[in-house]
Amino acid sequence: MAALCDLVPWVCILLSFVIFYNLISSKTSKLPPGPVGLPVVGSLFQVGDMPNESLAKLSKRYGPLMSLRLGLTTTVVVSSAEMAEEVLQKHDQDFAGRTILDAVNVCGCPESSIIMNQNCPRWREIRRVCNNELFAPKKLEAMRGLREEKVGVLLKHIHTASVAGRPVNIGQCVFKMALNLMSSTVFSEDVVDLESESMGEFQGLVWGLIEAARKPNVADYFPMLRLVDPQGLRRRVQTLLKQTDAILDELMEKRSQSHGAATEGWKKEREDFLDVLLRLVETPNSGFTRQNVKPIIMDLFVAGTDTSSITVEWAMTELLRHPNKMAAAQSEIKRTVGVDCVVQESDIPRLPYLQAVVKETLRLHPPAPLLMPHRADVTKRLGGFTIPKHTQVVVNAWAIGRDASYWESPTSFLPERFIGSNIDFKGKNFQFIPFGAGRRKCVGMALGHRMVHLVLASLLQAFSWELPHGIEPEQVSVEAKFGITLHKAVPLTVFPSPLINGYVHGSDIL
Repeated sequence: MAALCDLVPWVCILLSFVIFYNLISSKTSKLPPGPVGLPVVGSLFQVGDMPNESLAKLSKRYGPLMSLRLGLTTTVVVSSAEMAEEVLQKHDQDFAGRTILDAVNVCGCPESSIIMNQNCPRWREIRRVCNNELFAPKKLEAMRGLREEKVGVLLKHIHTASVAGRPVNIGQCVFKMALNLMSSTVFSEDVVDLESESMGEFQGLVWGLIEAARKPNVADYFPMLRLVDPQGLRRRVQTLLKQTDAILDELMEKRSQSHGAATEGWKKEREDFLDVLLRLVETPNSGFTRQNVKPIIMDLFVAGTDTSSITVEWAMTELLRHPNKMAAAQSEIKRTVGVDCVVQESDIPRLPYLQAVVKETLRLHPPAPLLMPHRADVTKRLGGFTIPKHTQVVVNAWAIGRDASYWESPTSFLPERFIGSNIDFKGKNFQFIPFGAGRRKCVGMALGHRMVHLVLASLLQAFSWELPHGIEPEQVSVEAKFGITLHKAVPLTVFPSPLINGYVHGSDIL
């Protein structure tokens, strides 16, 4: 009898789970079709380490609008251009919410973040400020010289490595350069020494936040575990943010003091983005405070550095795997720009093959393969199915970019497919949405577009590139490592050799 009594709590737990599971199943019976999954874990094991690939395979069986349980989280996956258009354009307002990752749900970050905030007036105000003060065409044009200067420093660093016979880690170099570009845009100063092998404090903090956001978190699939943070990711992010807060507080205080000490006041034409934010902080009833502008700054660093460096690294990877494509891109640059003048942003529109290389890279290797998770803000009928309110909605941009329904030879690297084509990645052609579409598309897309093209063109003009001894082009790895962004599993390390003599953006280096 005692043994039976000991079993009673476990039987109650099991019955409770069965009842809970049945309730969930009845409420979600009108969801799109999808795998049934296992008790408790749902389809987590079917998704595996490369969700973009496994979800693409599952969608071939269950359709372009598919639902599955990931732990206790119901997720709807969009895997076709037609369904993406429904979610991101026709019903954009209804699906413009955000699923908040538990790791970043600290220090008020989501409420002040342009990436993680919900579709609300506060988010729209933050986006308006970023668009007007950073990403407007006039602002981008005004910062062109700064971008060209940072690329010049990057080329100098690579030239130094080539003279010493050292290989270059493309992704790492471009990441450091992008970090300095963003810091110069926001703070008017560099935060990284490209010649240093060690990771500086601020670079380490940014990279730590990127790494924490990339790791799968069990608390995102089992909400009751958020209280204990079993993997410690939220605690890790909180520690990193406290350290960045201290740095930003010091920068803000110095800047405020310099404003106060200026005899004629701070002139608006000399403003960097930190000045813009501090001006808003000092404006009565603006809603901006020193504390709630920090997440905006960190969004810019995390999103604006990683995606650009990833794209350049994947582009160089594909070009090294296809030497004829690299030769075509370099020939176009030599023919159009020459060897006595360095590439400038104004040259990019005259380099259609280079633009096609970037597009093809983004098609095969979108920086965010599943974009950022959307959330249904209302219960919505879609494709004959019901999407309940607060359901997570994921758009598999990786799968859409490799769908044979839209692309001939979809897994082949063929930049030529974009020559003479009007297909672009600005959110109007839904078979090609590496930066998303609608109101939640990447706010920094225009800056990323300029930066990636300029860096790639400069690398191809200034250097020839050789693989390490014994590695053939077809052996260059294209294995990816999944996260919010899609990194190369094996970093691209190659040997540069100078192709041109002269100067880079005004500085004698070659």
